[in-house]
Amino acid sequence: MVRNKVKNTNDIELKDRLVAINRVAKVTKGGRTFSFSAIVVVGNEDGLVGWGLGKAGEVTSAISKAVEAAKKNVIKVPVFNGTIPHEQEARFAGAEVFIKPASHGTGVVAGGAMRAVLESVGVTDVLAKSKGSSNAHNLVKATIKALEELRDAKMVANNRGISVQRVFKG
Repeated sequence: MVRNKVKNTNDIELKDRLVAINRVAKVTKGGRTFSFSAIVVVGNEDGLVGWGLGKAGEVTSAISKAVEAAKKNVIKVPVFNGTIPHEQEARFAGAEVFIKPASHGTGVVAGGAMRAVLESVGVTDVLAKSKGSSNAHNLVKATIKALEELRDAKMVANNRGISVQRVFKG
């Protein structure tokens, strides 16, 4: 797996998107104690994306914790002309995702959690399908995993030690 981790995100303007909020209950002798977990995706809509999970007693605290966690998990994704370089599959737990490049004008054809991740990274034209679990947490993680495994022609050429033109000749 190729790691495209971004080291410093302090000077980058990242927009955050709330994907899901869950109310969780801890049952004790004195009754139920409620808290909240939030999953957030951040991105600059130009090839950077990250996700984070925050848990707290209040919704706003959970969201702010999730945003801070997401800023620590930012990765670089190759995006060309608003789409991805090639098709990619990925699986995380019970969620399986398939993303495929699309021609200009198609739009983001994806559901809920996948749409938030793909729009945050800056993809404007893509076909996506999720199979298996529709759990937002697992879908976000599977989509990030698929985006992490994308490679552009320059990366392939560098890994093989050849020119970019030779990559396309075969």
